[in-house]
Amino acid sequence: MPEKEKLRIDKYLWSIRIFKTRTLAADACKAGKVKLDGQNIKPSHEVRIGETYQVSKGIEKKVLKVTGLLENRTDAKTAVQFYEDLTPVEQTYGYKSVFQAPMIRRDQGAGRPTKKDRREIDDLQDGFFDQPKQ
Repeated sequence: MPEKEKLRIDKYLWSIRIFKTRTLAADACKAGKVKLDGQNIKPSHEVRIGETYQVSKGIEKKVLKVTGLLENRTDAKTAVQFYEDLTPVEQTYGYKSVFQAPMIRRDQGAGRPTKKDRREIDDLQDGFFDQPKQ
């Protein structure tokens, strides 16, 4: 793969497959979801090898270190060689626990829960949605 000396951050994030389109990558930069050393950066920021970026994409947060510059979008196996994922393990899988909430089902046509039903539901969910204290 040909490497380039100067590369914009929006094009880099698109080429390493963090964002599906370059427009989405540029919009994320403009919205302050891409940071370098805690500072928001513009889509035209030039990427340098060795820099570390914090990227927020929805509820997912990643910390990426640039190991090479990739000009064009390629397959995922090749793209992985151009960055190092430094995201802590607890952040990597932390957002997935949101989708494992207890499922409480009510029979169709049973109507709204009564006060007693509501208290029972609250007892079942007690503490499940609380954030762990650090």
